[in-house]
Amino acid sequence: MPLHPQVQAMRERREREGVAQLYTLSLDQARANDLAEIQAAAGTGEPVASVEDRLIPGPAGDLPIRIYAPGVPGEPSPVLVYFFGGGWTLGTIDTADAVCRRLANQAGCTVVAAGYRLAPENKFPAAVHDCFAAVNWVVSHMDAPAVAVGGDSAGGNLAAAVTLLARDEGIPLSAQLLVYPNTDYQSDTVSLREGDDPFLFNKTSVAWYWSHYLAAPEDGLNPLASPLRAVTLEGLPPALVITAEYDPLRDQAEQYADRLADSGVEVKLSRYEGMIHGFFCMAGDLAAGAQAQAEAATFLRRHLFAA
Repeated sequence: MPLHPQVQAMRERREREGVAQLYTLSLDQARANDLAEIQAAAGTGEPVASVEDRLIPGPAGDLPIRIYAPGVPGEPSPVLVYFFGGGWTLGTIDTADAVCRRLANQAGCTVVAAGYRLAPENKFPAAVHDCFAAVNWVVSHMDAPAVAVGGDSAGGNLAAAVTLLARDEGIPLSAQLLVYPNTDYQSDTVSLREGDDPFLFNKTSVAWYWSHYLAAPEDGLNPLASPLRAVTLEGLPPALVITAEYDPLRDQAEQYADRLADSGVEVKLSRYEGMIHGFFCMAGDLAAGAQAQAEAATFLRRHLFAA
């Protein structure tokens, strides 16, 4: 189908206003613009019973986390550890604030937004190890009856990488929520080749983020950078993979869902027609974003409260 009318209106506005692609800006300006654009499109953040900012130990120093508890603080609750998107280069825990609030309320679980070191100041695998440290901290300190991981875009990539580490370290995870994740540095798919719209997230955006994240191209062959290249995906937790029709990352995310299924992992693939990369975090502007968040919450309820 063509671009959804809400997306088409957004694209026309960007073209009319001459909105600059983030990859044309300085890193500082790209980070500021990215956060402002996401917060503007995310909608008003929902009230949550308790929101707490704190620091936890990481591999190279303290890491910020934000804990969203929909119930009584301190009472045992299933936990989703959520990693924000931004191509491993942009973003903070504020980037995912509205999403984490909705997921906490709708899924009824505690959500921990985990901060991690950004590239290019900190190349791969710094972000992976920071995210894994956050999961370890949750498992060790929050008395959670079940733990899931999730994230959007680069955050989905990090969530997938963390599930590989958790499986190999014997840390049980109950679910993984992967929203249009990068899964293969060397991807050369139809959606990537055709994703060249100058006013939307495009293949140049993808290459720009990878160029910041990897210290050397061969690092992209590591399964912790490209989960699609893992020798086996057996033994990973149930997954919901959400994709968008007009997203350069669509095909590689869907290839990952197919590989999970082929490996015996319970997986649901949910493609949103007419949508673009980033729509999941645009619930204030795009009705499909709110719909996808509701789908994610239903998935989390099923797997976190059945554990």
